[in-house]
Amino acid sequence: MKVFSSEYTFDYSWEEVSTANWRKYCPWNDKSTHVLAVDTLSREVDLATGILRTERLITCSQSCPAWVLSLFGGSNTSHVYETSYVSPSDKRVTMCSTNLTWSNILSVRETVVYQPDTDASSPGHERTKFMQDAKITALCGGWQKMRTKIEEATVERFQENARRGREGFEAVLEMSRRVFGEEKERQRTEMKMA
Repeated sequence: MKVFSSEYTFDYSWEEVSTANWRKYCPWNDKSTHVLAVDTLSREVDLATGILRTERLITCSQSCPAWVLSLFGGSNTSHVYETSYVSPSDKRVTMCSTNLTWSNILSVRETVVYQPDTDASSPGHERTKFMQDAKITALCGGWQKMRTKIEEATVERFQENARRGREGFEAVLEMSRRVFGEEKERQRTEMKMA
C-alpha cells in the first residue's frame, strides 16, 4: 500500500469553499477537462444533525499507462463513487471516494476535508484548510514488483492531479467570488431604486 497526502490553505472562507465545491467540475475550471460527467445519485439532510449527505458518480477520461492497458485491458474512461458530508455546524466538508473501475486490480480510497484554518485566519480574512489523503493498494496477486509499479504510477498520477486540481479550484473560487459579488451589488442597486 502507498499513501498520498496533501495539505493546502485556500485564501477563501469556509462558506465560499464549501459552496464552490459543488462547482469544482464546471466550465470555470479549465484544469478538469478530464471530468466527463458528475451525476448526483442521492442527496439528503439528516434532520437531527443538519448534515447534508450526497452520493455522486464521477466519470473521467484519463490516459492510462500503455503497459497497464496491455496487461489488464479496459479503456481510458473510469468511474469514481463519492460520498460527501457537509456539516454547517462544525464547518466541515468531508468527501470520501473510491474507484469503481479496475477495483479488482487497484483500490484507491481518498478522503478530502475542508475546514476553517483558524491558525491562518484573521477577522475579516478567513482561510480554509484542505487536507487530502489517499490509500492506494494494488490487489493483483502474485508479483510484488508489479504491485509496487502500479501503486507508484498511481501515486505519481495523484500528485499531478492534486496540483492541477488546486489550480483549477482556485479559478472556480475566484470566479465564484466575483460572480456572487456582482450579484450582491446588483441586488443592492435594485433595492435602492425600489
